[in-house]
Amino acid sequence: MNPAFLPRTLTAAVFAVIAALVPARAQTLDKVSFGTNWVAEAEHGGFFQAVADGTYRNYGLDVTIVPGGPNNNNRMLLTAGKLDFFMSANTLQSFDAVANNVPLVTVAAIFQKDPQVLLTHPEVKVTKLEDLKPLTLLVSKEGMTSYFQWLKSEYGFSESKVKPYTFNSQPFIVNKQSAMQGYVTSEPYAVEKAAGFKPGIVLLADYGFNSYSTLIETRREIVDKKPDLVQRFVDASVIGWYNYLYGDNKPANAMIKQLNPDMTDELLAYSVAKMKEYGIVDSGDSLKNGIGAITDERMASFFDKMVRAGVVRRDIDYRQAYTLRFANKAVGLDLRPKN
Repeated sequence: MNPAFLPRTLTAAVFAVIAALVPARAQTLDKVSFGTNWVAEAEHGGFFQAVADGTYRNYGLDVTIVPGGPNNNNRMLLTAGKLDFFMSANTLQSFDAVANNVPLVTVAAIFQKDPQVLLTHPEVKVTKLEDLKPLTLLVSKEGMTSYFQWLKSEYGFSESKVKPYTFNSQPFIVNKQSAMQGYVTSEPYAVEKAAGFKPGIVLLADYGFNSYSTLIETRREIVDKKPDLVQRFVDASVIGWYNYLYGDNKPANAMIKQLNPDMTDELLAYSVAKMKEYGIVDSGDSLKNGIGAITDERMASFFDKMVRAGVVRRDIDYRQAYTLRFANKAVGLDLRPKN
């Protein structure tokens, strides 16, 4: 029968069935490898969602996620050509690539706010960042060379109040006159479970530490030679993040728990709730430009702060660290709940 003579709804149904059957065999998917910077967790959820619910496949991609961990250097594998994309921790890594002539470029920024926090005991009644100055600050070696230098230059914090943070919460729990670094999506939960109290939370991003976080990086040669592949990976990842935050994220969580047996449903739910509460993924520029948004103004602002703090050299061309070519296209805005 000629499809022109079929009822419109039936025609649509017929073609939907044909589309479901034929392209599945005919379509050749581009194989893509994506490395994360830590073991599977909710903070990577949108990427797992795009695998689990078929979003990457819908964009013609066969994506393999390679989890990171304490013994895995996926960023080095990206540089060496063993991975196609990498989930970089923050903008400082992007600046560092330029400073060291590493041909990597950021193509999207999934976290609009860096999740770095300082935790306090509820009895201390901290209401603003400056209230932390009298406390003993538990800061990691990495923290001392990054955000703490900003705390010194912008707010006058002193290194004399710092003790090493070894990723063990016990020194913080037993000392009420201390503050401990962490991520808003995980350490507050761990402290509450271990000590039975909800710690105070000071999110550095809310006080001007405007680094992007959870960036999508790739090699410059892939941007130059395969821009369509990069665009499809960015767009599909963004869709994955909208679906993970606002849709049914059970498929992604199942993958995360399979790859990380220590993960629990309770922590996954907590992390997602905190990402939404604090606007970690979807706030600021992403409200208009979509998840993954990057702006020249934001990059310039953070670069200037890091120069003043002595963290990066002023003579590097930080604009080589990123491109606006693939972000800011308002992809997936219709997936955000209207209310």
